[in-house]
Amino acid sequence: MATIFLLLALLLKAMPLSSQDDRMTSLTTTIDVLPAQLLSRPSATNWLSYNGDYTGRRYSALREVHAGNVAQLRAQWVFHASSSSNLEVTPVVVDGIMFITAANDAFALDAQTGRTLWHYSRPVTEGLIDDASQHHNRGVGIWRSRIYMETDNAHLLCLDARSGHLLWDVAYTDGSPNYGATSAPLVVQNKVIVGTSGGDDGVRGFVAAYDAETGREAWRFWTIPPPGEFGSASWPGESYKLGGGTTWMPGTFDPELNTIFWGTSNPAPDFDGAPRPGDDLYTDCLLALDPDTGKLKWYFQFTPHDLFDYDATQTPVLVDATFRGRPRKLIIEANRNGFLYLLDRTNGQFLSAMRFAEKLNWATGIDEKGRPIRTEIKPSAEGTRVCPGMVGATNWHAPSYNPETSLFYFMALESCSVLVLKPQAFKPRETYYSTGARHSEGDYNQKILLAYSVDGDKPAWRYVQTGRGHSAGGTMTTAGGLVFFGDDAESFEAVDAQTGKPLWHFHTGQNIAASPMSYAINSKQYVAIAAGSDIFSFALP
Repeated sequence: MATIFLLLALLLKAMPLSSQDDRMTSLTTTIDVLPAQLLSRPSATNWLSYNGDYTGRRYSALREVHAGNVAQLRAQWVFHASSSSNLEVTPVVVDGIMFITAANDAFALDAQTGRTLWHYSRPVTEGLIDDASQHHNRGVGIWRSRIYMETDNAHLLCLDARSGHLLWDVAYTDGSPNYGATSAPLVVQNKVIVGTSGGDDGVRGFVAAYDAETGREAWRFWTIPPPGEFGSASWPGESYKLGGGTTWMPGTFDPELNTIFWGTSNPAPDFDGAPRPGDDLYTDCLLALDPDTGKLKWYFQFTPHDLFDYDATQTPVLVDATFRGRPRKLIIEANRNGFLYLLDRTNGQFLSAMRFAEKLNWATGIDEKGRPIRTEIKPSAEGTRVCPGMVGATNWHAPSYNPETSLFYFMALESCSVLVLKPQAFKPRETYYSTGARHSEGDYNQKILLAYSVDGDKPAWRYVQTGRGHSAGGTMTTAGGLVFFGDDAESFEAVDAQTGKPLWHFHTGQNIAASPMSYAINSKQYVAIAAGSDIFSFALP
């Protein structure tokens, strides 16, 4: 690691100081991302949002790096973020400038050299609980010459992309320490769309949109309906205020349908269904919302009356493809509950579900309407072995889709947990799990990179990982016929997109809990990923 930093320092030293300064000045004065640019797809020179473009496919049209030369990839630079030891950010790149977040800090970097252009710093928030107390942040949204980020205590910040100066700051929750935020915002048209974390902590989830210019709230959709509204039967009394259903990952957007698709988390309390009888809408759901008004168009619930913490915040990937002989506008989602789903995104119609987890005992399958066929497995006072385990058969780490192979790639986890039920009353500043999980003796975690064929509606290949099953690295695929991902052995890796054959890896020496991206400067392709507290950028010699 020390050798890498020394080489990079020598490279920067070799560049005349005046040329470095001139490049930095020119970079920071030209940012202006128009709405039409945000609509473009697939990603190529720029990577303009968390998933690259609105489809969530994480597919780069760049093809300079391919199966024939990927083995020559070399680290070009490494940037160390001292404000976080476990980055979960996907960088955004605009015209040679990279924007990243680390806890409540934001950085603009020269994407060619890794040199800092500006740094916005904000202290982490004391007194938060659960996920928010870890101060994770997954990145920024961008619009015109502004960037947007969420803070650990659910503030939406607007920064000048050219200088890092704070333009406005909006708190979008009531200030309860049980709320937090870990996502990257999604910018749609002239609105910045955000969500919260805290689904295990007794909060009421929502998706909210803010005017990109002024920060004024445009609309808010509550994921737990109040008394008298459709879906409220599961929430007696004032339990709707504690029901979870948080929205802690960015959604996707179809401009043709003028619809955003956003996933929701588990209900609360997690392991005790008694206070929340019924299906517990709109938890564990995919929501189709009007971006202009926030009104619900349709919903699909993956795990009704969830007792296992199976959030449905995985990326809903938008694909136009022929499915069973008919052209379809599809949504593909590999869900935490162990099944991969295909839906018609025009109306939410259930089309198909495939079990991808070998260890799965909470259901025997999915019926013709898309509802799980459940077993009698549920948490108990003495503890019950449940598969997939509490962290799920997949999670928030990004999937990807390659239109040239018609394959969908995602990281799966074979695991089981012992879930223990002990009813508890809600208390502020405390979690609301009722009660918790422990390791299942005799079960070992195993990470697997899976490829699913949309044309064939079946698995195509699987690449078993070596490691502890504790990483959270996601995927990206390219026109060069590659899949890049953070593996389970602290390496950044590339495999053949058609076959899964391993082709290249770089050992970072740090746990990877982020997803890769790609960009180009002067027609040179770079591939970047966060690992531990560092951003690594790679290119061909």
